[in-house]
Amino acid sequence: MIREAELIQTESGLVPEGDGWFVVNARDARWGHTQDMGSWVAFEGDARFRDLGINVAVIRPGQPSAMYHAENSQEDFLVLSGECILLVEGQERRLKPWDLVHCPPWTEHVFVGAGEGPCVIVMVGARQADRDGVRCPASAVAQKHGAGVSRETSSAREAYAPFAPVEEGAYREGDLPG
Repeated sequence: MIREAELIQTESGLVPEGDGWFVVNARDARWGHTQDMGSWVAFEGDARFRDLGINVAVIRPGQPSAMYHAENSQEDFLVLSGECILLVEGQERRLKPWDLVHCPPWTEHVFVGAGEGPCVIVMVGARQADRDGVRCPASAVAQKHGAGVSRETSSAREAYAPFAPVEEGAYREGDLPG
């Protein structure tokens, strides 16, 4: 029998302790916030999810969700509300609620908020044992949106150096619809 993981209340929200099943509302969980790249809830605690990474990201108009990148694992994204621009393989695609984006391994991509308000995206990615499987290619399309590096790198530290660090915090009222 699989035990239920205990949810621990922190200053930033509820965090599961250890392995096990649990139920937590996104508004009650621990969030990460940046001034440049929006906010997200990853739902994980001290034990990372073994097979899938899952989070909900909230980006405002003009904000990228990350740096333009490609990974060695499949990722899938579902826009729940708002609008964004998908930068994928050097192209731009406008997305709206209920658009699904499937990225096989090594698909270059990133999202940039668009429209009048926040865009909420569910992000799911397979986990690989090889943690070195990410690269950020130089892309004129991504640079135009403030989401690209000037020269290719596989170092997250280098790619994100120009941005303020992530701050843990509680859910910010109004980020999620409903």
